[in-house]
Amino acid sequence: MQNVKGTFDYVGAEQALRKKVQSVIEANFELYDFDSMETPVLNEQELLASKYAGGDEILKEMYQLSDQGNRQLGLRYDLTIPFAKVVALNPGLEIPFKRYEIGKVFRDGPVKRGRLREFIQCDADVVGIQGPEAEAELMQLAATVFRQLGMDVVITWNNRQFLSELLARLGVVSADERLSVMLTLDKIAKIGREGVKAELSTKGLDDGVTRNIIGLISMDNPTLGQLTAQFDLGASRGAEEAAALQALIDQTGLGLRCRFDPFLSRGLSFYTGTVYEIFDKTGGYGSSLGSGGRYDDIIGHLVGREDLRYPAVGLSFGMESIMELLLEKEMPIAPSYVLVLPIGREQTSLALQAAAKLRSAEIRTRVDASGRKLKKSLTSAASKGIRYVILIGEAEAVQGQVRLKDMKEMTESAMPIETAVLTIRETSTVIVMPVQQTDYARRPESEKE
Repeated sequence: MQNVKGTFDYVGAEQALRKKVQSVIEANFELYDFDSMETPVLNEQELLASKYAGGDEILKEMYQLSDQGNRQLGLRYDLTIPFAKVVALNPGLEIPFKRYEIGKVFRDGPVKRGRLREFIQCDADVVGIQGPEAEAELMQLAATVFRQLGMDVVITWNNRQFLSELLARLGVVSADERLSVMLTLDKIAKIGREGVKAELSTKGLDDGVTRNIIGLISMDNPTLGQLTAQFDLGASRGAEEAAALQALIDQTGLGLRCRFDPFLSRGLSFYTGTVYEIFDKTGGYGSSLGSGGRYDDIIGHLVGREDLRYPAVGLSFGMESIMELLLEKEMPIAPSYVLVLPIGREQTSLALQAAAKLRSAEIRTRVDASGRKLKKSLTSAASKGIRYVILIGEAEAVQGQVRLKDMKEMTESAMPIETAVLTIRETSTVIVMPVQQTDYARRPESEKE
């Protein structure tokens, strides 16, 4: 037996850390007033393959299947299109509408560090807000989440409309050519300037236009203001949108976390304005930790009204990439639980009664009824970072008490269970321990494709 390539089981400390990350993200979704939503994993293939949902760019990675009724279905590859579908099917929704969803998605793509074929996405989207305040709030949300996770990140952002207008100034006339060039420019961090130049030479552009684009990518970290002025874009829609967002970034203190990247466009073509990606600020990890953007056209297209615009913008946290970074360091992963240890099977019922009182006080509790020798059970508890062990032997049973053993202070004393509960609650803590994972470098070669 083996797992399907690109899928993994998560147990023990690693799963505890995954749940902690999800709880931090979910708590902030709620804090920012997004409502929870759950959508089906199975969807009509026609919906997922729609050109408005990603088209040919995503079709090659979509898991496709048919049911017993010969209906053509697919597994969702993100949470954005299911959200757009819900809005399209429920025209009575109060706008603006804010929702979040945390769930599994599936992509039949190459497997590498931080990229699997079955993985969790954590998405927040808002529909009905046209202005840049929606993007700014999502950037604030991202900054809050990563600060709480102890991760230093940078949010790179751009506006696709602005980039399209910029390319038009450089002589890229048709919309299809501009889209093609944008997708090439988006790879500059991966393939470098020389790689971009080589790819541009294959697009059939006029030599003068190609030279103009090469001149653009040769500029040293151009700012939004510099590009707007140099190419006389001040009155254009994309430049105005980008300038409005830049103003909010500066006014809210997000400038410490955000960096304008004029070549960022993201792969999927449905983005209509702002796009952003989140990266490890140290540069030690190349994949993005989160991403998103504005997609004002999708919902209208889904209901067959191409003239109808539902302004929408979203943010997605990359759970697997976040985990890859967190697993490299020691993390607080779980509240330390209490071990209740009956000494002799005769004390099992008393141990269960004591555990019930601990749990009613919201103290995580485990009962060890394995019958192992006392020394072995205590050694195991110490290795797991368990601070408190409650022992119940014959003497304690007669006295109607328990013996509370503090593994940190190396003390123990007999007391009523109620006193033990108060003592534990007053000194409850979070254990910190290194998380052992199936290290990517040690995974089978077949998993590294």
